[in-house]
Amino acid sequence: MAKTQVNPTRMELTRQKKKLSTANRGYKLLKDKRDELMRQFLILVKENMELRNQVEAGIKRANTNFVIAGSAMSKEALHTALMSPKQEISLAADRKNIMSVDVPVFHYETRRADSNDIYSYGYAFTSGDLDDAVKSLADVFPKMINLAEKEKTCQLIAAEIEKTRRRVNALEHIIIPGTLENIRYISMKLDENERSSQVRLLKVKDMMLEDTHHYREKQSAERGK
Repeated sequence: MAKTQVNPTRMELTRQKKKLSTANRGYKLLKDKRDELMRQFLILVKENMELRNQVEAGIKRANTNFVIAGSAMSKEALHTALMSPKQEISLAADRKNIMSVDVPVFHYETRRADSNDIYSYGYAFTSGDLDDAVKSLADVFPKMINLAEKEKTCQLIAAEIEKTRRRVNALEHIIIPGTLENIRYISMKLDENERSSQVRLLKVKDMMLEDTHHYREKQSAERGK
């Protein structure tokens, strides 16, 4: 393959050596990047699993309380109590960079300064289980936002790891070996050309010496006459 792709010249040999040096540096940098991304990915996955378990437990607890509240209150009273929420949430998305990967960062603000000010109904005609259900949802909401942030971060980093892995493999198994083969081929051809040139020079030298010898013999013969 190398024989049909490169010209065996010293200029091409210099270019291939520079290409090999660049490929080796790129391989090391990409390999370090891949390893660091893997390290951070494993940390994030562990945090994500713990957070997911907390969120699922919080939602399960809230659903249980809603079911209990629904059994203690009429359907109409329950809907009326939850019809006009007292608190509102505004969500903003930002970005941060992790090893050249832009990952999301979510920020939220509540309409009221007191985040515990969440009950939009009076306590006289509602069940205490409804209070527990609303409080459970309010408590799990920040974790849900954090979970969404971490899951998206894991997805983006996993995609970057796969992309970096393909580049590392391409450098390791295709570009670097191909460049080394090109360098070996060019070096071999240049050595062959140099040996051929030396043989030709030696032959020319022998011919010149032979011509000089014949010329001197001719001159000596002419002087003898």
